Amino acid sequence: MDKNNNYSLMVHGGAGALDNIKDDKVAVRYLESIRSTLEYGREILEQGGSALQAAETCASFLEDDPIFNAGCGSVLNENGKVEMDAGIMDGRDLSAGAVAAVDNIPNPIQLARLVMTESEHVMLIGDGAMRFADHCGVELAPENYFYTEDRIEQLNQARLKHKIMLDHDDTEEDSEDQKYGTIGAVAWDLEGNLAAATSTGGIVNKRMGRVGDSPIIGAGVYADNETCAVSATGYGEDFMRSVISKTISDFIFMKDMDAEQATLAGIEYLSRKVKGRGGVIVIDKDGKCSSGYTTRKMIHGWIERGGDIVAKF
Repeated sequence: MDKNNNYSLMVHGGAGALDNIKDDKVAVRYLESIRSTLEYGREILEQGGSALQAAETCASFLEDDPIFNAGCGSVLNENGKVEMDAGIMDGRDLSAGAVAAVDNIPNPIQLARLVMTESEHVMLIGDGAMRFADHCGVELAPENYFYTEDRIEQLNQARLKHKIMLDHDDTEEDSEDQKYGTIGAVAWDLEGNLAAATSTGGIVNKRMGRVGDSPIIGAGVYADNETCAVSATGYGEDFMRSVISKTISDFIFMKDMDAEQATLAGIEYLSRKVKGRGGVIVIDKDGKCSSGYTTRKMIHGWIERGGDIVAKF
């Protein structure tokens, strides 16, 4: 195969029943954003950009789109504030960076990258992460940048029902008619390197300080050149308890599975052990793409080994 086509890229924008996305215009809007993000990432990879660069850029692109629960589209916590989490990992040497419970950061995934490259740590949270952002000269956004009418209404509904709600949840808490809001990207570049990035605003009306799986290495995000790159989207507590991203990597490493086999095994494990709700996108060390989910649908798309863009629910 021509080396110039020897790259793969996947992105996701949330999992669930998605029955609440009934307007065709809304559905088209989601898919257009996924396709645009993949096209942007394709240009990076075709020009020799790294998997890490592609994953970070695609995640930033999705954070900038208010229809997704990350960055400017983040949901609001119990105090009506935005608290965001993000994690990024480089498959070349297992370098990783993550931030949790940050606010006023337009692109948390970029701050996570700075934690990886400009500090001796893997994760920074809350005030410490914000001080680090200031140290690195990260430009902050005003609170109104993050507030959208939809997110405010979601919080009002959650308060009326005296419960937390998942992104786009307009039903009872134990129903499947919900969307688990997280964005993510995984990439495999021309040099055969892997990277993964995941970012989220969390859960509507969540407790202040709650952290989900997105910034947890091995749960919401993982990348290792010997195995695969994984980004997860779902009910974070389920993904943390199952360490699902590392579990999928281990299936490849220990049982010599490919992306599809490991994804199937991982989703079966997630469902059997904790009845986990959500899904994953996976690219293995050979550039093969795979996705799996326990919900009825997942917003995602891919370019496998330089092929056409595919975007679907």
